[in-house]
Amino acid sequence: MMQAPVITAALLVSPVLMACLTFCLLTVLLMLILREWRRKRGCVRLRRHQRYRATAVRVLARLKTLPGDAHRLKYLRKINPYVFEELLLLALAQQGMTVIHNPCYSGDGGLDGQVMINGERWLIQAKRYGRTIRPAHIDAFGELLRREGAGGFLFIPVVRGRPAGPG
Repeated sequence: MMQAPVITAALLVSPVLMACLTFCLLTVLLMLILREWRRKRGCVRLRRHQRYRATAVRVLARLKTLPGDAHRLKYLRKINPYVFEELLLLALAQQGMTVIHNPCYSGDGGLDGQVMINGERWLIQAKRYGRTIRPAHIDAFGELLRREGAGGFLFIPVVRGRPAGPG
């Protein structure tokens, strides 16, 4: 094994060796920082999912106290779209179905969750936002169903015979 003074002398003599060693140390440091950042980000994502699921439980309880469908739909239009997704999955789970939650809410490719019904996998997509649901949204979900070879449910709160939202 080389002694520290010999290593130091070699590094001072060879700037290429010094650059390589510095690069390796910085790479290891960056990898450690990224690993910690991903770990913390995962915890944040988990807490957000837990918060939305807890809110969905409260929303479901509140919906049961509202006097009619119009009031329920009006209330649903005000909740967070991610809470709406969790609410649908919660309602399906309470019906005794096996529900598979997505690890993330956005960037999910149009898949908000999955449910097993009589051994068959069904894909869930929830559209609860202020914009009008366009035919392209439905076409994209249909394409996802074809690609996955599964059935699906597209949930859209409707007010007065039309999708919730302006237009």
